[in-house]
Amino acid sequence: MAAQCFNCGKGVMYGHNVSHAKNRTRKIFKPNLHLARIMIGKLNKKVKLCTKCLRQMKNKKLNIKNISQDLKPEETQPQTVAVTA
Repeated sequence: MAAQCFNCGKGVMYGHNVSHAKNRTRKIFKPNLHLARIMIGKLNKKVKLCTKCLRQMKNKKLNIKNISQDLKPEETQPQTVAVTA
């Protein structure tokens, strides 16, 4: 779970490097994650966000889609988020 976006769940993908001679070697595609401090209600949390989610939250002040399971039920309602990176 270390290489996974907190918001959209984008994670590691697997595939092959393919050379000109069609030789295939294994490759891991990792998401571009950044640490960001987000405010959910009154809680200030550090989470890993992919660059796409980070841009969307900064520009449009969107709600978080998936909120962590460790929050209390009354705090899990979608709210506007302040993002600082």
